[in-house]
Amino acid sequence: MRPSPVIYDITLPISEHIAVWPGDPAVTIRCSSSVEQGDEATTSIFTLGSHTGTHIDAPGHFFPGGDSVEKADLNIMIGEAWVIEVPNTACLTADVLESLQIPPAYERLLFHTRNSRRWQTGLSTFNRDYVSLSEDGAEWLVARGTRLVGIDSLSIAPFENGLATHRVLLSNGVMILEGINLSGIRTGAYELVCLPLKIACTDGAPARVVLIDRTGQNERR
Repeated sequence: MRPSPVIYDITLPISEHIAVWPGDPAVTIRCSSSVEQGDEATTSIFTLGSHTGTHIDAPGHFFPGGDSVEKADLNIMIGEAWVIEVPNTACLTADVLESLQIPPAYERLLFHTRNSRRWQTGLSTFNRDYVSLSEDGAEWLVARGTRLVGIDSLSIAPFENGLATHRVLLSNGVMILEGINLSGIRTGAYELVCLPLKIACTDGAPARVVLIDRTGQNERR
């Protein structure tokens, strides 16, 4: 008998306490009607930035006239993915990536770094000292045929130089997934399902992202 699939939700919960990128709007959530106060239904109003929590970047985030998020290709965001644990590095450079011996068959790569430990503890303030992908690391990923790259920080690029890494990836059709929580997720093969909100004419959007283990070999720690 084949084992039942195990689904891991790697999405950060959006709340008024979630850490946001400096300068981005804080999340606000308020009740606009309430059954407890005699209204027919309970409804809420919330405000948040397009790059809040777990989200994707569209090309329009950095390129004038670039595609907006509703044009994102679901064929890229759903499919086999490889999770790589990299616990002891400060930056994912080309040399670091080369040393990881990533299986060549996988076009979707998710990097599990020390960033996830912060999400596990309920990080509510932004920390500039996060693990990121360097420009030459981005070029290395493009050269190997990567179609989607995900990381467990709010930005894939270094805080001091966010432009170069993003431009290398987005200009080559690589989808960027940021703000995933890979706490307890082991290195291995999974099925990735990443579904960003279909908001027209915007530069990015929050997404619900899950990993499916159909083999039963990657039991979460």
